[in-house]
Amino acid sequence: MKEKVNIFWFRRDLRMDDNVGFYNALRGKFPVLPIFIFDSEILQELPKDDARVTFIYETLHKLNNKLRQYGGGVALFNGTPKDVFQTIISRFHVQNVIANHDYEPYSMERDSSIKNLLHENGIGFFTFKDQVIYEKDDIVKDDGTPYIVYTPYMKKWKERFKKDDKNKKTFTDNSATNLYQNTRLPNLSLRDIGFTKSKIEIPEYDISSLTLQQYENQRNFPAKDATSHLGPHLRFGTVSIRNIIEEAALEKNEVFLQELIWREFFMQILWHFPETVNRAFKQKYDRIEWRNNETEFQKWKEGKTGYPIVDAGMRQLNETGYMHNRVRMVVAGFLCKHLLIDWRWGEAYFAEKLLDYEMSSNIGNWQWAAGSGVDAAPYFRIFNPNTQLEKFDKNHEYVKKYIPEFGTENYPEKIVDHKEARERCLKVYKSAIA
Repeated sequence: MKEKVNIFWFRRDLRMDDNVGFYNALRGKFPVLPIFIFDSEILQELPKDDARVTFIYETLHKLNNKLRQYGGGVALFNGTPKDVFQTIISRFHVQNVIANHDYEPYSMERDSSIKNLLHENGIGFFTFKDQVIYEKDDIVKDDGTPYIVYTPYMKKWKERFKKDDKNKKTFTDNSATNLYQNTRLPNLSLRDIGFTKSKIEIPEYDISSLTLQQYENQRNFPAKDATSHLGPHLRFGTVSIRNIIEEAALEKNEVFLQELIWREFFMQILWHFPETVNRAFKQKYDRIEWRNNETEFQKWKEGKTGYPIVDAGMRQLNETGYMHNRVRMVVAGFLCKHLLIDWRWGEAYFAEKLLDYEMSSNIGNWQWAAGSGVDAAPYFRIFNPNTQLEKFDKNHEYVKKYIPEFGTENYPEKIVDHKEARERCLKVYKSAIA
């Protein structure tokens, strides 16, 4: 006879504490079997030593150790979500499947497909808001249309947050006794899913008082390790956004809070405008005649453009899976405007390399750099990489860290002259969007 269970499906929420969906699952009538699916449709696109897969795998094992204190654990599966759920349904008498919302186009299509499969088998599918404070159309204009400019969105977000008492944290530890208790849960090794342990490690995040106090003054200088490294932890849900917002509020750090609001701004943009995954938000920008020189793109990827701040950024990305935020703006602008290479090429490369890759933010920021997105920089705003270096890495500490041959004859010549590239960019953009 099949055992009656509720399933909690871990996705972008790899923690016990303050996990809204998991908390609600544990309050149900039936024992909860937590699962995680290594989605083969996603994994097949990744390098076999992908640091994010290693991080997810190791985080799940830490989560398993916590759950074992309550007699439970996470069942690990590898395959397409549809195939995995058919296997689970054949083994258990599943009452409901509970998860937290996911907003990316692929995730929404996946969830719709799983909901239909479960419905056909008489199983409920319930999802909760967890990875953001405000989602979808929570924050819209008075006429119900979405904000496409950040500042008014941010102001309304803050106004609502002050009034809203629905952002309280939930806790799971005290409720974790209602777990399905079986020591023979499906388990996997990295090798089982076709991966090897990455040499790149995702660092712990730092939201100490010192980091938050120094954030505004030091965040633009790439030689200083003055950022929180929160990105991957928010991406995979190893930390609660409510905890982070609370910490920012305690420190009264408005700049840090506003960076977190940018994340939600881009998420709601992608939800309202899913076509921006591969189309310019400002459609006339899709008329730009990109040069798309593959040799120059390769030099950009390798950090061999002859512009030190660009090259240091790309080498940092390739070596560590991370790039300083100020430098991201510079390298993105350089690709789109100095080299006239399609922003989609750069976005795809960042998606492959960034440990904190977040589709909505990545697309939003790349379109911002190209001038084609919401609240974007005007097309005639073209960062001068030399000026950026002088302003933010005057002593070349950052550059020397990632470019050992800097200042020697082995460092490459500039791939393009800044003034000529600027004039070429203005001419191409103007002819496209006039």
